[in-house]
Amino acid sequence: MKKITVISGKGGTGKTTLVSNLAYLAGDLVLADCDVDAPNLHLLLNPEVEETNIFKSNKLAVKDESKCIDCGICNEVCRFNAVSPLTYEIDPYKCEGCGVCVEMCPEDALSLKLMKTGEIYNSITRFGPMIHANLKIGSDNSGKLVSEVREKAVEKGKKLDKKLILIDGSPGIGCPVISSITGVDLVLFVTEPSKSGFSDLKRVAQVIKHFNIPALAVINKYDINKAISQEIEEYLKEEKIELVGKISFSSIVVDSLRNAELVVEQDKEAKISQEIVDIWNKIKTNIK
Repeated sequence: MKKITVISGKGGTGKTTLVSNLAYLAGDLVLADCDVDAPNLHLLLNPEVEETNIFKSNKLAVKDESKCIDCGICNEVCRFNAVSPLTYEIDPYKCEGCGVCVEMCPEDALSLKLMKTGEIYNSITRFGPMIHANLKIGSDNSGKLVSEVREKAVEKGKKLDKKLILIDGSPGIGCPVISSITGVDLVLFVTEPSKSGFSDLKRVAQVIKHFNIPALAVINKYDINKAISQEIEEYLKEEKIELVGKISFSSIVVDSLRNAELVVEQDKEAKISQEIVDIWNKIKTNIK
C-alpha cells in the first residue's frame, strides 16, 4: 500500500482541487483530508458520513464549586490571566491547561479535564473510503488530529486491502504538515507562479529535504506568470525535484468548482484535463 501526500507552501494554490481530480483518476483508494484546520475536500467529493468520533486533546482547568473556598491562589499563580480576580471563574478561552492552579489549590477543588477539540469522520465516497476531520475553532493540537486521521486511513486501507492512500495535506510548514507527511512514500508539491508561492515552495521543500522523502512538483496556473514559472523550474532542477506537470489557468476550473464537479470527469477532452491525466501517469511511474 502506497501513501502519497499532496501539500503546498501556501493556501489557494489548487492543492485540494488537484487531489479530488487525482482521486477520480486513481479510482479504488483511501482518501484522507489532513487539512483539519480548514477541510474542504468533502465539498468536492460529497462523502456520506458513516461514523463520527469525538476527538479530545486540549486540557482545561475545571473547578468543583463545592470544594472551592475562594482563597484566590488560582488567580495569583495563573500566568495567562484565565482566572477572574473577582469570582475566580476560569475563562476556557484563556486557560492553557498547564495545571499550575491544580497543583497549588489547597482544597483540591481544581482538576484538568480533556475537552472536545474536534471530530473525526469515517465516510464513503464513490472512489472509496475517506477519513476526514474538523478541528474546533480556537483549538490547538491540530498536529495530533492530523496523526489520528492519517493512522485511521492506514488502518482502513489495510483492512480493505487498498493499494493507495491519497492524503490532502495542510498548507505551510508547521506541525500539521509534518504530521501529514510522516511515513509516506511520496510527497507532491503544488505551487503557483507568484512571489509568495515561490517563497513558500522553498520553505516547504527544505522541510521535505530534512525528512528525506521523495518529492515531485506541479506548477498550477503556470501561464499567469511565465517568468516566475521559469524561475520555479530552475529552482526545482537545482534541488533535484522532478517537475511532473504544469497546469494551465482555465475558466473551466472555476465553473467546475462552482458546480462542485471534477474537471477531468466533466470535460475529458479539455486541455487542463489532459494535463492532469499526464501528471497522474507520471506519479504512477514514480510511485512504482
